[in-house]
Formats: sequence, C-alpha cells, structure tokens
Amino acid sequence: MAEKDRTPKDRPWVMRTYAGHSTAEASNALYRTNLAKGQTGLSVAFDLPTQTGYDPDSPLARGEVGKVGVPVQHLGEMRKLFDQIPLVEMNTSMTINATAMWLLALYQVVAEEQAELSEAGGVDPSEVAQQLAGTTQNDIIKEYLSRGTYVFPPEHSLRLISDMIAYTVNHIPKWNPINICSYHLQEAGATPVQEIAYAMCTAIAVLDAVKAAGQVSEEDFGKVVGRISFFVNAGVRFIEEMCKMRAFVELWDELTRDRYGVTDEKMRRFRYGVQVNSLGLTEPQPENNVQRIVLEMLAVTLSKRARARAVQLPAWNEALGLPRPWDQQWSLRLQQVLAFESDLLEYDDIFDGSPVIEAKVRELVDGAKAEIDRVQAMGGAIAAVDSGYMKSELVSSHALRRARIESGDEVVVGINKFTTTEPSPLTANLDDAIMTADPEAEATAIASLEAWRAQRDQAAVDEALAALATAAKTDQNLMPYTLAAARAGATTGEWAQTLRDVFGEFRAPTGVAGAVGVAEAGDELTKVRQRVKATAEELSGIEGSGRLRVLIGKPGLDGHSNGAEQIAVRARDAGFEVIYQGIRLTPEQIVAAAVAEDVHLVGLSILSGSHMELVPDVLEAMRQSGIGDVPVIVGGIIPESDAGKLKELGVAAVYTPKDFGLTEIMDGFVDVIRAANGLG
Repeated sequence: MAEKDRTPKDRPWVMRTYAGHSTAEASNALYRTNLAKGQTGLSVAFDLPTQTGYDPDSPLARGEVGKVGVPVQHLGEMRKLFDQIPLVEMNTSMTINATAMWLLALYQVVAEEQAELSEAGGVDPSEVAQQLAGTTQNDIIKEYLSRGTYVFPPEHSLRLISDMIAYTVNHIPKWNPINICSYHLQEAGATPVQEIAYAMCTAIAVLDAVKAAGQVSEEDFGKVVGRISFFVNAGVRFIEEMCKMRAFVELWDELTRDRYGVTDEKMRRFRYGVQVNSLGLTEPQPENNVQRIVLEMLAVTLSKRARARAVQLPAWNEALGLPRPWDQQWSLRLQQVLAFESDLLEYDDIFDGSPVIEAKVRELVDGAKAEIDRVQAMGGAIAAVDSGYMKSELVSSHALRRARIESGDEVVVGINKFTTTEPSPLTANLDDAIMTADPEAEATAIASLEAWRAQRDQAAVDEALAALATAAKTDQNLMPYTLAAARAGATTGEWAQTLRDVFGEFRAPTGVAGAVGVAEAGDELTKVRQRVKATAEELSGIEGSGRLRVLIGKPGLDGHSNGAEQIAVRARDAGFEVIYQGIRLTPEQIVAAAVAEDVHLVGLSILSGSHMELVPDVLEAMRQSGIGDVPVIVGGIIPESDAGKLKELGVAAVYTPKDFGLTEIMDGFVDVIRAANGLG
C-alpha cells in the first residue's frame, strides 16, 4: 500500500501517568519531565493526609506524609505543585474524593493566579474557570466499599458531590466533577457483573441527589449527565474485560435515556478513563507484569465503540514499591507504541457483528441489570453501603478468587505455576529497583505548614471557616465558601475539620462478619484448624476449652483493607477468634483493643509505606501496656531491607505479596503463637 493510501488514524486517547510523591516541588519536577516525554495529561496522586483531610502535623498523619502521593496542605503547596505548568492548557485528573471540593478550589485559585501573573496577558482571571479541563474522582461510595479515604457520612458526602456538580456545570463547564470509579471495586474483589452494577448504582445515587438538590435547571440536566465520567479497571482476562466495557456503554446509554430522559446522544456517551489492574501485579517474577499490563491495555483500546478516553498504566514494579521515573517512562512508551506504531487507530470497531462478543456482552448486561435491581430494591447504593450488603458481597467474591488461586484453578504465572526462574537483572538489587520517598517529607511539610500559618491573616481565615460552617448547616452550595476559605489561607485539615464538626464522621462496615469464606476446608485447612484447636487447649490447660484470639489491625491512614479482610476471613475459617475493627486506627487504639481482648497475636497490615514509623509505635505502646510478650506480625508492600529491620525490632514475621497462600499464613500464625508461648 502506498503511504498516501493509508487510512488516517483516529485521535489517540489521553496518556497519563499517575504520579506524585514526597513534596510539591519534587512532584512538579516529575510532571514537567513526563510532559516533556510526550505525556498528554496529568494524573495527580495525593498523600493520605491530604485525601482524608488532615494536616501533616496531625497525630494521624504520622508516617503517611508524602508516601503514596504529594502532600497539599494549603494554597502555597498547590502553587508549587503546578509551577511553570499552565493550567488553562492542561487536562488534569485528580484522584481525590472526600476532600475533592477543597482540592478543586485550590486548583481554580492557582489557575486564576497564573492568569493574573501572565506577562502576555493570557486569559482574564474571571474567565479562567471556563477554560479549565480535567477531572476530580469524587466518588465517595466506592471509598466506603474498597479504598477507605472517606471522611463524612454518606448523605453529607453526597451533598458535597452534588454541590460540586452543580458548581462545575454552571462555572467550569469543561470539568468532569465526578469520576465514578469501579477501579477499586475490582481491586476489592468485584466480578465484572458487580463492577458494572455497583458503578451504575453509584451513578443513580449521584444523579438522583443532583436532581433533588434543585441547583441545576431541568433543561441543563443533560449537561450534568454529559459531564459524568467513569474510571474503570481492566484485568488480564482481556476479552471479558473488553466485553465489560461494551456492556458499560450499552447500559449507560439506556439508563440515561430511560431514567433521566436525556435525548441528546452526545450527552449519553459513556466516557471513561482507565488504569489497568494493579491487583494482579506480582512480586515474584515482576518482569511478567509488563505483558500483563499490555494485555490489560488492549481490553480498553481494541474496541473503538468502547475505547477509553484516557489511559494510565501502572509500572512493572509496583508490587515491590514506589516506581522510579524510568519505570513510569516504560509504561508511557507502551501506550505510545500501540497508538503511534500500530494500525489500531485506522479501523472501525473490529468486534461489531461477532456473535461470541455479542453473547458475552448480553450475559454481562443481564447479570448487571439483575444486581442493579437488587440494590435499588434495598433503597439504592447508600442503603446497600449502610447495611453492609455491598461490602460483604465484595469480600466474599475476593475470598473466592483467592481460593481459586490457592487451589491452582486460577493460574498466576510465577505464583502458583511456572515458578522456576532465572535471576532477574531487573531485581538484582531490590533496594535500587524502586524509588524511596523522601524521608524528610514529613518534616518539610510540617515546616511549610508552620510558615504558612505564621504569615497568613488569621482573622480572615477564621471568618471564612465560620462562614463555611454556617453554610454547611443550610442547603447552600458550599463551593463558593470553600473557594473563599482557600483564598483566605485555610489549610486542608482546617477545611475538613470545619465540616467534620458539622457533618460528623463515619466508619464503614468491614464486611468480614457476613463474608462467605472457604466453602470446603480441604486437607490443608483442616490440619491448621486442628493445630489451632490443640494450641488453644494447651494454653488453656483444659481439653476442648479456649480459642486462639488474633487481632488484625490497620494503623495509620491506609484504607486499602482488602488484604486485611481476606486474612481476617481465612483466620476465622481456620478456627481463630478474630478481632478486626477496620481501618484508620492509631497505635494506641490497636493496643487498647489487644489488651481488652487478651489476644494471642497482633497482625498489622500496612500498604502505604509507613511501616517503619507505625510498627515501632505499636511495639512501644504494647510494651508500655504490659503486653510486650504478645507476638506481632506485619503484612504489606515491604522491601527486604525493611523486613530485616522490623524483625530486629521484635516483629515475629513479615508477609509480602509473594506470600499468597492464606492457609500457609494461618499455619504460620500458629507457629508464631506456639514459639512465643514456649510450646514445642
């Protein structure tokens, strides 16, 4: 074929890299480097204190500052984050939920300041909001189910979302105010049917809330629907995942047409971004993650009718720790090769008319509709969160998936099959194969916070926060009051605490009590149960008496509870009495529970990288409470060098993602308890 006869390519999707760490200055340098490499949008990762509404000097922020993202505690840090990056020219995605309104306000104010400082005149500051393009994730319902960065009770969180949607439709028309996020549902165990259904139930809850609030006119409601976007997951079963996306397209079009009366087909388009599955990335043989990532990318790009608008790929070494800039570049280049070297974008949808694809899509649509009807009959998504139904269903699905991997029914290369391997040059030095967050990030953030407070007009801050609190007790839109607080110099923690004082806080159901675990024990689990029973009898001195009690705790702000929940469910199945109180606990709260329940073992789950700060705090609190002899084990994404240090401090065992056998871990629990109590 002659070059001039080639079919013109479609416009490629927006290419992003999810990034942010340590400090605003370090993250800014990373963003500008990535943009220079051909990245076409920004995706901002915020640290856990920012996500959960705490300033870096809060006791709950200890060890978490700058670990899983960038700390932004006030307007000055947002200025640093986007220094020399013209926001009116950017398409920025911000993974932020409970504090989304606050971060959007900071973003808008910085964009206005950039316009005022522009030497060329640029955009008039009063028109800046009209030019801003991007997305705030802002899906709080999935936070209650999977990711855990919620702050306020569901009804108040929906109010904040509704206020943001009304504000952006009227003032920032190019902005996607919510990214309904099924990504973390899949990470929490959702099947494709559950992922579709629960995302649609969330959309119904949000759209119904916007309608009820009455801040958007009936004629403009189609614009609300048109600005709703989704953020999905794509696993390695890429044919099924591609069919899932086609099912999403079909259901969204039907829902918005029939339930909300949207007649404009353009407004009914299913618009979504994606990060492919991080849950399936493995610590053993991590080089295999590259081909997993490529296959998962195909799931959301092959079908033109269901192609993603924006794609961000994880790095091959994310199961080991924080990726380096080179690792993120590799993931960006995977996208660029597919979009610019292959002929993918030269064709219409290559799956239209396939009876195999159509049958699978129909199966997914029918299953999702049945589950949507079930949730709506309960009263909708909020009711299904409050009752614990959705959470229990996800925990049960995740337990079944783990059981399939352990039994070998579901093959994971390098984990339960084909485990023989040559030494990898990529991981010859594990400590160099990942990037370490700046150990001074917390001190730097606290110093910035203190300096900011010292130079601001405190009276203006107090006045703005008082106005916010007053408005929060009414049905007024809170976005203008949040913008006023940002301009006055309030901090992230102050904004959130003001609303905590009005709305209260919330603890979501753990889903463990109602979760279905292993249906049949099997020989291995039966043996562990026998050891648990025998050890309990030895410790109690009475045959048939006593139970081994294990406390599973999540210290700090890490809300990724999937692993802790699966450990709790399997421990229960193994015969342990399990104490699991959910996420976001201080070391003192964990130790108090351990004392009150007289436990035989404390298990700590930390996936945010804060293990070297929080585990020693728990150990010291245990010693001070007189239970220093109770053994402690730790699970998380923990480098080998850190694991060695934790053991030197007295930790009995450290488990990482390579330890996938839950029943083997339970057997290890018994070993640790027996050793701690001098039993042979």
